[in-house]
Amino acid sequence: MKKKQSILVTGGAGYVGSGLLRQLLFEGYSVTCLDNLSFGGESLIDIWHNKDFKFVNCDINNNSNLEKVFLQNDFYAVIHLAAIVGDPACKLYPDLAHKSNWTSSVALFKKSKLAGVSKFIFASTCSNYGKMDNKQDYVTENSKLAPISLYAELKVKFENYILNYIDKDSSFSPTILRFSTVYGISPRMRFDLTVNEFTKDLVLGKELVIFGEQFYRPYCHVKDFSNAFISVLKSPVEKVAYNIFNVGDTEENYTKKMIVNELLKILPNSKIKYVKKDEDPRDYKVNFDKIKNELGFKISKRVPDGIREIKRIIQENLIRDPEDQKYYNIPHGR
Repeated sequence: MKKKQSILVTGGAGYVGSGLLRQLLFEGYSVTCLDNLSFGGESLIDIWHNKDFKFVNCDINNNSNLEKVFLQNDFYAVIHLAAIVGDPACKLYPDLAHKSNWTSSVALFKKSKLAGVSKFIFASTCSNYGKMDNKQDYVTENSKLAPISLYAELKVKFENYILNYIDKDSSFSPTILRFSTVYGISPRMRFDLTVNEFTKDLVLGKELVIFGEQFYRPYCHVKDFSNAFISVLKSPVEKVAYNIFNVGDTEENYTKKMIVNELLKILPNSKIKYVKKDEDPRDYKVNFDKIKNELGFKISKRVPDGIREIKRIIQENLIRDPEDQKYYNIPHGR
């Protein structure tokens, strides 16, 4: 019997990682989740007894424990998700962000290469683009980067390290995925993401206050994040090694006003208030042709699908208290 390829997922108990673990297991991989459980471990319970699943309670910043993980396993690939995620969290915990998102990420990268890992996939962000020079243009993987937050600055710094500061080795294939703004349901649910939060507030009968409704972002369902990682795992090394791919769909660039228009189709009696804001440091539309044409990646869900599923899980009480702090990455007031 052919041995299953073993995948290490750092931050695997999180919003993106917990869904990815299940998809990897479904695809026939052996999976090790490394996580410090800073947001709890309930997202792992239903796969706990899967014979191809292993959990390691380890902080990405614990260098000696991380060393042991590589000594005790033989990984085909490492998918690096562990980080302080998002602009607000990095602003709130800057020292920890520097350590996790830069110092420990470099250490993980070096350990992966030294251990003979074949593929290293880094979860980066389209926030790296910052602001478009021309409102009519779409940025691509070759566009200039203009990070305006600590979160994006550290992502760009690590990207630069991968691409420009190491000797390229044909036996080691790192890939950078610049993800759109995420939404959708996950085993480790979050309601501090634009589509999820807007939908949640309107379903709960709140007035939705929108600041800067005219600024663009691309959006992508969390399930399609998993599909993108798997596309890289299954692609020939020569297509993905030392390469960058935006992850999303060109048709899924929205302003906040456009998202509200989709919400009103599904929740027509909603109360919306717009607050004029003429300056937003982030404003970008992204082109996703490269990952579609080179890896055959296609999204499976669009923003209205995400709105409907968030609406349903709240209305049917799958999540009884969506204002609970456990669904937020920074302190949340009701």
